[in-house]
Amino acid sequence: MRFEKHIFICANQKAEGKACCGEKNGLELIEKFREVLNEKGLKGKVRAQKSGCLDACNFGPALVIYPEGTYYGHIQFADVERIVNEHVIGGNVIEELELKW
Repeated sequence: MRFEKHIFICANQKAEGKACCGEKNGLELIEKFREVLNEKGLKGKVRAQKSGCLDACNFGPALVIYPEGTYYGHIQFADVERIVNEHVIGGNVIEELELKW
C-alpha cells in the first residue's frame, strides 16, 4: 500500500442555497491538512485530498479517513492538528467529531 492513511475532505459544490462542504471551507481545510501532515513528517505516508460529495452535507465540512472508514463532521481549522495527532498518528477516533448515522 502506498499510503498508510488517506484523508478525503469533501469540497463539493452544489447549486446555490443547498448545503455543501465546498461552501464551508472544504478547499482551505485540504491545504491545512497538507500543511500539518508535512510539518509532522507524514508527507508520502498520509495523503490528504479533495473528494466529491460524501453524502454528509448537513454535517459539513466533512471528511473520511481510510483505511478505517471513519467519518468526521463539522470540521474547523482548529480540529485539523488534533485529528492528525490523535487519529492519524495516535490511532484514536475522536468521538465528539465522529459522524455516526
